[in-house]
Amino acid sequence: MGGAFIIGFFSVLSKIFGLIRERLIAYYFGASQLSDIYYSAFRLPDLIYNTLILGALTLAFIPVFQKVWHLDKKKGLILANSVLNLFLLIIGLLVIVAAFFAPQLVTFFTPGFTNWQLAQATQMTRIMLMAIMFFVASNIIGGVLNSWKKFFSFSLAASFYNLGIIIGILFYPHFGLTSLAMGVCLGAFMHLLVQLPEAYKNGWHYKLVLSFTPELKRVIKLMIPRTVGLAAGQINLIVITMIASTLAAGSIAVFNLANNLQSLPISIFAVSLAVAVFPSFAEAVGTNDVKLFAQNFSTSVRRILFLLIPISVLMLILRAQLVRVILGTGAFDWQATYYTAQTVGLFALSIFAQGLIPVLVRSFHAFEDSMTPMVASIVSIILNIALSWILAKNFGLGVLGLALAFSISSIINMLILYIFLNFHAHHINHGQILSSVLKISINSFIAGFVAYTTLHLLAKMVNMHTFFGILLQGVGAGLMGLISYLILGIVFRLDEVSIVKSGVLKFWLFLKNGKNT
Repeated sequence: MGGAFIIGFFSVLSKIFGLIRERLIAYYFGASQLSDIYYSAFRLPDLIYNTLILGALTLAFIPVFQKVWHLDKKKGLILANSVLNLFLLIIGLLVIVAAFFAPQLVTFFTPGFTNWQLAQATQMTRIMLMAIMFFVASNIIGGVLNSWKKFFSFSLAASFYNLGIIIGILFYPHFGLTSLAMGVCLGAFMHLLVQLPEAYKNGWHYKLVLSFTPELKRVIKLMIPRTVGLAAGQINLIVITMIASTLAAGSIAVFNLANNLQSLPISIFAVSLAVAVFPSFAEAVGTNDVKLFAQNFSTSVRRILFLLIPISVLMLILRAQLVRVILGTGAFDWQATYYTAQTVGLFALSIFAQGLIPVLVRSFHAFEDSMTPMVASIVSIILNIALSWILAKNFGLGVLGLALAFSISSIINMLILYIFLNFHAHHINHGQILSSVLKISINSFIAGFVAYTTLHLLAKMVNMHTFFGILLQGVGAGLMGLISYLILGIVFRLDEVSIVKSGVLKFWLFLKNGKNT
């Protein structure tokens, strides 16, 4: 749990930089053609990076590397460097091909763009593609550190990535949109650089080696189903971008800004915990201790729901205040605020499901089953694409239809994964999880009612036409909701309260002693 809080703490720091990044984008561009260009330029680099590196490689690499390292550290280093060199070669070739065909691909991704938008998006895409090479090395080194349960520099890396993007945005008035793309490359380079000292300190060093050992082949074999699933996920985002490019100007920006806001609690709590607990999942399965796995899984699920259900309720109630305070500046007008807030509200309906998916996916990978998450992902993505078209175009909901479709498909994805995990883990205490869900949900709705009531009371006491008035209203209502939720948790003696307290204590000891406890 201490590892999860370390990752969570630095995830908060990263998200603070991320909020600054989003506010600067809103200040300079609002929800406009320029912001649509910026977000659409990520589609091709993300297709390569998120499909092959972010999830597929690291999830396949960690269990295999962990086993090899424990048996023979020399072979472990050969495996790590072989994986690194192989994927630098593969991704390097893909980047060259993608850069050459960027004009055609960008045109395909954004059929609603004008010629000027396409030219700008193509130029930015080509620059951003270079960042992937840094991310290849960074994520493999991060996987090594995670296998060793060393989370400090790995957790800090995302903050440096966002810092690089912020630097690029700040130079926009001098160098135009090109500086934003260069900021992405700078951030990716710093994402790698910050992890190298800890990796070297703990025994990793680079070797120019490429040995096709059975372990390397195992990593590739485990990657394939996950890659297919992630590719389907990226196709899903591409289709959403394609649909959004044909809607009102700024729809791509509204969708991405709202998605980035709603993903904050998921990244801070759910992803952080999933990353931290994955080595323990793999270790429990590797020693054939299925009961220990079930216990760790149940605890992780209840922790996530304890944190995310009340946050999703409060985010739904305070969506307008959240968007206006964080993004309401410069070119970001009231219309952009309204549509972004409504989109956040629809995303909030599935935050609990989105939060459980990272833990569920890693549970299957601990059993070296990457096929089931792939199938679940493909099913939910096909559903999402169909619903996106129906709701956004046929029902005329526009960008709101895209968010609603995303939430429905996320819930379906989570349910499929949860049901099929039982074929691997037969000792999960579903009754305990269900009991916690019912108590957490009741407490969350009561806390939401308290926040809603406070919101309207404070509206009469503050100036709602000023930034500080909206800030005070939102913070005051949110604090009252959270306080009431914690009090109810203590009154009803929720186990998760003590779990969180224990985790906070471990994290405090880490900060005090400068090491994991």
